[in-house]
Amino acid sequence: MVEIVITIALLVAGYFTGSILEKNHFKQIEKDEEAYSHIILHSFEELSFESPVKSVYMVSHGTVISHDYFKRFVASLVNIFGGRVTVYESLLDRARREVQNELKKQASQLGASEVSNVRLETSSISKHNTQNQTGCIEVYAYGTAICYEKQV
Repeated sequence: MVEIVITIALLVAGYFTGSILEKNHFKQIEKDEEAYSHIILHSFEELSFESPVKSVYMVSHGTVISHDYFKRFVASLVNIFGGRVTVYESLLDRARREVQNELKKQASQLGASEVSNVRLETSSISKHNTQNQTGCIEVYAYGTAICYEKQV
């Protein structure tokens, strides 16, 4: 009986702690999105502006985010009964937004106004065995940062 109470207490504590940390992380992501909103990201190869190109740079970044035990527990329940695993969707969204912000940050530091031909790659990093089970989601993004000549 004590083990059940401890397990439930840890799940509840994990849920609230994870929720608070995730909300704070999303607030930081929103601040970064606002700070770099002037940088354009697009997936097509054509350039947005008619101005002459001054220079181009390759920008890239990867982010790895791990799920917590509460998300794993909820996902295990969903796997038993079937359905959409929404607890993992926030992880993918967070990682995707983080790498896009990092591309914009790098482009801004280089003096670029856009990142063209942006590609996102995702992968699952996991290790499953009887003793240890870990799982992470990696999102890697890359593109071409473009600096235009200043028009006078």
